[in-house]
Amino acid sequence: MTITAAIVLFAVTWFMVFFCVLPLRFKSQAEEGAVTPGTPASAPEDPMLGKKARLTTVIAGVIFAGLYMLINSGLITRHNMDVFHILN
Repeated sequence: MTITAAIVLFAVTWFMVFFCVLPLRFKSQAEEGAVTPGTPASAPEDPMLGKKARLTTVIAGVIFAGLYMLINSGLITRHNMDVFHILN
C-alpha cells in the first residue's frame, strides 16, 4: 500500500467514524431550555467537537490498523473481488 493510499484510507475511515460519533451525548438547545436567538432550537447546546474528534481519532486509528494489516496480508486482493473475471 502506498503512502497516498494509506492517507486516503485513514481519511475515509476517520470521517465515517466521525459521523457515527457526532450524535453521541447530543443535547439540543430546546432540551436544555436555552435557545440562542438566530439559531434553530435543534442546534446542539455544547457540541463537544474537540472530545469527539479525539475519540474519533482513536477509534479510526484502531480500525485503520486492522484494515491496513488485512490489505497488506494478501488475504484480500483485487483478483478476489473480480467476480466477472475481467482482470485475468
